[in-house]
Amino acid sequence: MRALIVIDYTNDFVDGKLPVGEPGIAIESKIADITEQFVNSGHWVVMAVDLHEEQDPFHPETNLFPPHNIRGTEGRELYGRLKSVYEQHREQIYWMDKTRYSAFAGTDLELRLRARGITDLHLIGVCTDICVLHTAVDAYNKGFNIVVHEDAVASFNPAGHLWALEHFRSTMGAKVVQSG
Repeated sequence: MRALIVIDYTNDFVDGKLPVGEPGIAIESKIADITEQFVNSGHWVVMAVDLHEEQDPFHPETNLFPPHNIRGTEGRELYGRLKSVYEQHREQIYWMDKTRYSAFAGTDLELRLRARGITDLHLIGVCTDICVLHTAVDAYNKGFNIVVHEDAVASFNPAGHLWALEHFRSTMGAKVVQSG
């Protein structure tokens, strides 16, 4: 069984407060298309979305990045066409708040995946070398098979993006695929 995890594809991460910019904008169609394909095929889809509280002095990212994905802001909304895909298929997509880079850290994601008999995780979203990478590392350590859609991940750091793609392949045995 397989599932899709859509990671942090929000306004703030694409063209907002902590933007990937053009690479993030360029993958909008792939993100939306892959999400629709998974939903229409009956596979479980998870929207893993970064959540921050305004002026939280205790969050480790507070001193690393400008405020982003703040609860209740437009910046935390899904970007572009993905927002309408989610709204159209809301009953079939699991929305999951996450407060760390990995979608597994401090969440019940693993329990939900195991309950559904899921063994293969397909990952798309941003940033390739931060939240996608940390989610993939945790998935690997938990024994899941990993598929990263190269044409549906992006980063504001081109060198980090390429490094992460190679790391997925060579260190985690992940399949890195083009969605077509």
